[in-house]
Amino acid sequence: MEKKLYEKIVMNHKPKEHRIKNAFVAFIIGGIVGLIGQGLLDLYTYYLNISTNDAAVFMIITLIFIASLFTALGFFDKMVNFARCGLIIPITGFAHSLTSAAIEFKREGYVTGLGANIFKLAGTVILYGIVSAYIFGIIRYFIMGGA
Repeated sequence: MEKKLYEKIVMNHKPKEHRIKNAFVAFIIGGIVGLIGQGLLDLYTYYLNISTNDAAVFMIITLIFIASLFTALGFFDKMVNFARCGLIIPITGFAHSLTSAAIEFKREGYVTGLGANIFKLAGTVILYGIVSAYIFGIIRYFIMGGA
């Protein structure tokens, strides 16, 4: 089969993506994740009398725990199918990538499976996060001065 004919057949049978709807859903779900985070922050700060800095850490840990638990139980993939970037972009997506890699490669052993593969997807995020922070720091240093 010719390559162009094959591509035409694939394009005819490929499901159409509703980008505006997906962006709206991701925006709403991402906002809900933000509201949950703010609710946790308020809970820890006002009701448990924890400082705001410590409460922020506990909030992030809680969101990571919930995302990892939902990934292990198989709920998170179904939620991401619906919410798209609304759940993948926040810290919950990072937790999901680590947990799913850990579950997938656990059978191969702790060193050659889990240890070698847990950061396969998340490693990219870490790398470019560090590089971006470094570049931003240099730009900030030159714009705002040494202090």
